[in-house]
Amino acid sequence: MRLPLSWKTLPLLIVLPLLVACSDQRAAFEIDSSQHSLTLIRVQNFFWERTATYAVVAARMPECMRRHDIGSASADTRFEVYSPGNDAWIFKQGKRMFVVETRTCQGFARLDEEPAEGMGALQGSFQMRSGNLIFVAAPKSATAADAVTPAAN
Repeated sequence: MRLPLSWKTLPLLIVLPLLVACSDQRAAFEIDSSQHSLTLIRVQNFFWERTATYAVVAARMPECMRRHDIGSASADTRFEVYSPGNDAWIFKQGKRMFVVETRTCQGFARLDEEPAEGMGALQGSFQMRSGNLIFVAAPKSATAADAVTPAAN
């Protein structure tokens, strides 16, 4: 059986692939529980674009939850997450670094250089695998080695 095509349905058939091309993906790093987490949001408007926009949601429920825009970056970029302590978290993407805190969820800033106190322990990274955004936890040995800080002179 053949479906009748009319000039009215043709534009819909042309536009339909463009409507499903948008990709909105999220992955979470649960700090203590699902109530205390960092969620990376990745939005890519069209599958052929090489960039995506990113945002991070800091949450420590029920006290706070806030979304912070990171901006555009490569569609397959990797964000490493470090824990310098005091409920602060450093996102490192290539040479760009951002700090977000989950004590009040208000603090968010771009860092021009690594903090003098160090980056803290590597917690893991947000990355694309098989077309999906996921959080990959750092091996326990890596987080313990990074947590060691040099003695003060």
